[in-house]
Amino acid sequence: MHYTGTIWRPPYEAYSALVQATAGCTHHKCKFCTLYEDVPFKFRMSPLSEVEADLKEISRYQRNADRVFFTGANPFVLSFDKLKTLAELVKKYYPKVKSIGCFARITDITPKTTEQLGELREMGYNSLTIGAEAGDDESLEFMHKGFGTKEIITESKRLDEVGMDYNFFYLAGIYGANRGEIGAKNTAEVFNQVNPKIIVSSMLTIYPTSELYQEIQAGNWKEETEIEKLYELRTLIQLLDIPTYFATMGASNCINVEGRLPKDRKKMVAWLNQVIGSVDEKELRRYREHLPHL
Repeated sequence: MHYTGTIWRPPYEAYSALVQATAGCTHHKCKFCTLYEDVPFKFRMSPLSEVEADLKEISRYQRNADRVFFTGANPFVLSFDKLKTLAELVKKYYPKVKSIGCFARITDITPKTTEQLGELREMGYNSLTIGAEAGDDESLEFMHKGFGTKEIITESKRLDEVGMDYNFFYLAGIYGANRGEIGAKNTAEVFNQVNPKIIVSSMLTIYPTSELYQEIQAGNWKEETEIEKLYELRTLIQLLDIPTYFATMGASNCINVEGRLPKDRKKMVAWLNQVIGSVDEKELRRYREHLPHL
């Protein structure tokens, strides 16, 4: 198998066949991100010969996998023709595959026509995982996400139009000190206009090699407390009105809360209230500071 650097995948893709289609990130400017530091270049598409060899190899061991997940920070940035070629290779080695997934940036959707998105959906592309992070323009701009809330809404609705499901990554703590609940309210207003099937929440963990760490050292930004992040999560869960599965997934989360909204809202809020009323900031901070890697 051809893998470059650490292989990242959403927790819910654990049983998918993981095949590298790209390595690195086309954007590579988010101030908080350190995920692709071990990639020796910014971005590249894997040679088709490597992709085919890997599909052939992995199909021997995961014969019954009904989903292929292309790894890389944002393989959906590839052109329509390249994505089509990749889908054809998947069908060659997994003729019964039901769907193809990958990470995507909001800006990866924009260049593709609605007709092309529909064709990609017919080829099997579905349940994209999008690093939306938040629905708060001030935070998205400061963190150099490269898109704003208008783009999140516009491009998500285009996916809705062609029936292509998608999931959001949400980043608790992205708003900075004293803005957690304000940012969560703004995010709920944006997310309520679109239809992510899953919202995966992680908590901001700042490493010394990140640009955000330098901003903190310069006094340009201050981190939310761990308890403020919990209040932020509670506010977001209280205000999300769309049918979605919300879950804190991954090592960055000091607590676990999950459920289907709006059905499980009261249970989730009650659990967060219990945690907020019993945890110690120093204990939570100790967990954050001793987290070696995401």
